[in-house]
Amino acid sequence: MSRAERWDPTHVPDQTGRTILVTGTTVGGLGHHTALELARHGARVVLTGRSPERITETEQAILAEVPAAALEKVELDLADLSSVRRAAAAAADLGPLDVLVNNAGVMGTPYHRTGDGLELQMATNHFGPFLLTGLLLPQLVASGHGRVVSVSSQMHRIARSAPLEDPRAQRGRYQRWPTYGRSKLANLLFAYELDRRLRRADLPVHALAAHPGFASTHLAANGQYGRSSGGIASILDGAIKLVSPNTAEQGAWPTLMAATADLPGATYVGPDGMLEWGGRPRVTTSNKLSNDEDAQRRLWEISEQVTGIDYP
Repeated sequence: MSRAERWDPTHVPDQTGRTILVTGTTVGGLGHHTALELARHGARVVLTGRSPERITETEQAILAEVPAAALEKVELDLADLSSVRRAAAAAADLGPLDVLVNNAGVMGTPYHRTGDGLELQMATNHFGPFLLTGLLLPQLVASGHGRVVSVSSQMHRIARSAPLEDPRAQRGRYQRWPTYGRSKLANLLFAYELDRRLRRADLPVHALAAHPGFASTHLAANGQYGRSSGGIASILDGAIKLVSPNTAEQGAWPTLMAATADLPGATYVGPDGMLEWGGRPRVTTSNKLSNDEDAQRRLWEISEQVTGIDYP
């Protein structure tokens, strides 16, 4: 694309008749803005969140801007594999799915093991989406042209190794930021391996990935302090807004491009500005480690063992 043709939401084609499930749609975040724009273009959008109250807040915010929006709601906590299974069972009533946007995530959280024995960031950012995608795959296939978009991060570049050790055992001292980087690397390893397996199985679904650059969301404050406002959380949240080159709305644009543009599988989309921190979305590349096919395969096998699901 020339600079005059740089992608923005006006390029989103009519989404009427399409059903798109977006995870992590809390008001003000990337998922909210992704869902809002898809609804604005006519899609039936499935909103998900960890509590009915949060989902209803997003529903009301979208309806305030798009009164005729077609919205569905599914409760989902990606850190809890049983919640993922319940959410997938609820989503089965929605019929064929055209797109699954694996957007939800946590960032830089204190050390915590989930009820499934998994570290919280890896559970939420990778294992939960892995299970959800596998459970929803028949509905994505049923659409005849399904698409899975995994939202990664430039932080995947700080990972020095793929997360291929026993996910239920802690090795050494927990470091929240390297762990976050490895979870975002896992998003890319998963997306690329998923797309290869889909092509091998001759299934009508593509897997893509996107990253928002540096966008002014509440993710960091929520991860550090469990809230986005009050005391030091407000200070951190305000500082991020000051230095972020993109708003949360603009941060959703790469995801929207990956979800709606005519792109092949295994495409990675990110901002076109310096260091990919901000700007408009374009097709980009991820690091060498994310393209390691052996690491992709090994993480896949570990993920199947952990979640108990076997993909085609």
